[in-house]
Amino acid sequence: MFVGREKELKTLNELYKEDKFQFVVVYGRRRVGKTTLLLEFCKEKPCIFYVADESVDSISLEKFSKEVFSYFHLSGLSSFKTWEEAFNFLGERSKEKRLVIVIDEFQYLVNSNKSIPSILQKLIDHHLKNTKLFLIICGSYVSFMEKEVLGYESPLYGRRTAQFEITPFDFFDSKKFFPKYDLESQVSVYGILGGTPQYLITFDENLYVFENVKQKILNKSSYLYEEPRFLLREELREPMLYNSILEAIATGRTKLNEIATKIKVNNAKVSKYIDTLINLKIVEKIKPEPIGKTGRSSIFKIKDNFFRFWYRFVFENRELIEQELLDTVLEKKIKPFINDYLGFVFEDIAFEYLKKMNKNGKLPFVFERIGKWWGNNPIKKQEEEIDIVAYDKENILFGECKWKNGLVDMSIVKKMIDKSVLFDFKNKFYVFFSKNGFTDEVVNFSKVSGNILLFSLNDLINLS
Repeated sequence: MFVGREKELKTLNELYKEDKFQFVVVYGRRRVGKTTLLLEFCKEKPCIFYVADESVDSISLEKFSKEVFSYFHLSGLSSFKTWEEAFNFLGERSKEKRLVIVIDEFQYLVNSNKSIPSILQKLIDHHLKNTKLFLIICGSYVSFMEKEVLGYESPLYGRRTAQFEITPFDFFDSKKFFPKYDLESQVSVYGILGGTPQYLITFDENLYVFENVKQKILNKSSYLYEEPRFLLREELREPMLYNSILEAIATGRTKLNEIATKIKVNNAKVSKYIDTLINLKIVEKIKPEPIGKTGRSSIFKIKDNFFRFWYRFVFENRELIEQELLDTVLEKKIKPFINDYLGFVFEDIAFEYLKKMNKNGKLPFVFERIGKWWGNNPIKKQEEEIDIVAYDKENILFGECKWKNGLVDMSIVKKMIDKSVLFDFKNKFYVFFSKNGFTDEVVNFSKVSGNILLFSLNDLINLS
């Protein structure tokens, strides 16, 4: 099933129609759907699709050669002598006719032969640019692709004709995997699995959400049970410390000193390890938007919902899971806390919703920046937080998100209006997101005020 990625697929096809040399770089974390996108693009096109592995250079060249010879029905040939010879051959074969070459897991080729980027650079400059070759290199090591392929010091810098960072789906694409679920269940699944396609397809929408959690995550034999630790072991040398950092963040220690105190490691070392997790797109650093009297400390957040869920609910309960006390974990360790957990997920969905509304011109103004704010309230002499601030030079939108069973009442609206006094903008607007809606008083007040937007969960259904 091919879901989402319509924009990327459309752009690739537009580049293909230009009928000239293209060098496209595709990268993104494992499981995110890069290969699925490229396979969809390659359908009904002349294509050689080569997936590199951790072989020595001579074996990699031999495997690549076999793919090429098989495509052109050339029997009796064993291998090109060099990579230059291989790509020159492909260039000659694509002088008049379109040919797509995909090299997936490109980092493995470079690990076994450091000169490949330089080889490609020379061939592109002197030979391939005059052909109709459509060359795509794809990689799962994001930091490698950004530095060794896209980076300024890379021999390939400036040669690409397009690049795509493939990121996890947002909520609105993720929920397409579960058309049978109601919207609250779709939010729950997104909070549990995030937007990684490989994870989304593991759940069975004919099963209750928590039955899926039990069978597909808590089950020791399931693919997802060890997935985060497997990925960390594959990417990092000291996964134990990274595990501790991720668990600390997942359980609410979001500031550097809080994380360091929790795992009993000094701030400098923790900071270095967090930087690595940021480069891997697992963790992100969030600063308060530079308006008003901002707080000094940045906070850290696990970007991927599945990693966040796993380190919040699975990692610390492994002993119970190993004893196969899965119902105990579900009933005592997960369900009582899932609404609090989903509150942060609902904030992320609200961000996505506002960005789409902004793009479609459906807000009172077009904001230039969006983020969170926290800082000092000199009037009340206390720290304040605002879930969402979206603004330009003259206008600001303050947002509050409530994932709770009750209705949002006027006390919540008044608190937000009180906080907005701290900011000096010509026009102020307010937006409230509520799982279960709003009291009649709030609805009537929003109609009279003219500067208050209200969105319940059901308002998210028809947003395209």
